[in-house]
Amino acid sequence: MTIMQALTALMPVLSVLLFLVILRWPASKAMPVSALVVAAMAWFFWQMPVVQISAAVLQGWVIAAQILIIVFGAIFLLNIMTATGAIDRIRVGFTGINPDRRVQAMIIGWLFVAFMEGASGFGTPAAIAAPLLVALGFPPLAAIVLALIADSSPVSFGAIGTPIVVGVKQGLPDAATPEFITQVTQQTASIDLLVGSFIPFIMVMLLTRFFGEQRSFKPALQVLPFALLAGFSFTIPAWIVAHTLGPEFPSIIGGLVGLAIVVLFAKNGWLLPKDVWRFANDPVVELNDGRRERMPIWQAWLPYLAVALLLIATRLPELGLKGLLQAVELNFNNILATEISASLQPLYLPGFILFVVALAGAILWRLPAKEVVGATKQTAVTLIPTVITLLAAVPLVRIFIHSDANGAELAAMPIELAQVMVATFADQWPLVAPFIGALGSFVSGSATFSVMMFATFQYEVANQLGMDQASIMALQLLGAGAGNMICVVNVVAACSVVGLSGKEGAVIRMAAIPMIILGLLAGLQVMLRMAM
Repeated sequence: MTIMQALTALMPVLSVLLFLVILRWPASKAMPVSALVVAAMAWFFWQMPVVQISAAVLQGWVIAAQILIIVFGAIFLLNIMTATGAIDRIRVGFTGINPDRRVQAMIIGWLFVAFMEGASGFGTPAAIAAPLLVALGFPPLAAIVLALIADSSPVSFGAIGTPIVVGVKQGLPDAATPEFITQVTQQTASIDLLVGSFIPFIMVMLLTRFFGEQRSFKPALQVLPFALLAGFSFTIPAWIVAHTLGPEFPSIIGGLVGLAIVVLFAKNGWLLPKDVWRFANDPVVELNDGRRERMPIWQAWLPYLAVALLLIATRLPELGLKGLLQAVELNFNNILATEISASLQPLYLPGFILFVVALAGAILWRLPAKEVVGATKQTAVTLIPTVITLLAAVPLVRIFIHSDANGAELAAMPIELAQVMVATFADQWPLVAPFIGALGSFVSGSATFSVMMFATFQYEVANQLGMDQASIMALQLLGAGAGNMICVVNVVAACSVVGLSGKEGAVIRMAAIPMIILGLLAGLQVMLRMAM
């Protein structure tokens, strides 16, 4: 691989760092420029055929459409709930549990996200939790960062265990025996027990340091016991479920059990300081609409409960709804006579469920048709920068992934990069393995796809180095979850739903440090195990 070919392989990452993080361009400008640069370099230096690049772009647009459907559904539901007063009612309800913003961040930003990740995945948790936090009075940037950081540890078992059940099985079709899947599941939960448990504390540290009036870590240290309670309230039940039931339900059950425990402690003020921590000029909600005053708290939460139940019901094959919704499918096979294909199942996407629940809520609360139309228009206008960004960002990623078809006799760009890392860091591979997983999520927007892309590679590296394959695969999974924090696609979607398009670089800069910390903690834990 020549220097220019190495630069080409790095360009999807370098372009994001340069345009979004360093130059601080909005994603709607940075990603189209990045896509053009990557496509030109892939054609000239990687010698990818034009037809392969074009097919990758078309596949990217199909995938971008899926993401846009999810984001549209999330924004539309929020707009409907705002119009009906349900969001205001939820906010008042949270004040009744505990008015401390640190506590609210852990309940919504950590445990609610964990539960939603277990039920749906695919970027839905951050798309729902971030606007909810904003509606509760959190600064939009804080809401996005908190939601993205939280949506990391639960990802390993997200969407009813998809990263393991689908990612590992398809990535290792020969080696993924039931016994190996069980080992990977248990290893992932065990490593996360000492890694994921600290995520709530990391979230609160960022919250008080960058968004508090005093810009200090001290308020975070004051709630350290409560933060550890929030962390272990998820990871311990998840560990038990992973060791007894398998990979499908650790995040769902962990999130539910954690919510029950933490809400109980928060309501009674247990493990919490007496001083309530708030934002400067914290807004006050005035419920001056008679309809809103009469709305019980359970009714305000009903849409989110319905979304969660429907997502679970449509993800379990035994109930029959999954097959029914997946029956409606648009297939784009062998695009431009290449091996690249794409498919779209519009009714199976979480966005469809979000949209249906929003309409049902509008009917239930007797929202005037004029306000429903207004919410629809507002949602569409909000999505415009996101459409531009995703139509460039996702094709860029697909070019990167499908670069195995080339005239330079090279493997795909991510594989070539990973092989260079093996040659450089062989003895320290447990420290590197999580960041291979993070790389896959960073560029693909999916932990499941990251596992599928690198599972065989990680397995073979572990085999060659004489390391435990299940442990290395667990690091791949945990790293893929951590990569969700800075994944361009997720960041763009989250910024869109809170009206913060153009600030994607700021989000990535803030989330990068927790991502690195979690990756190193997971790798160090496995290194120490192997040394003992």
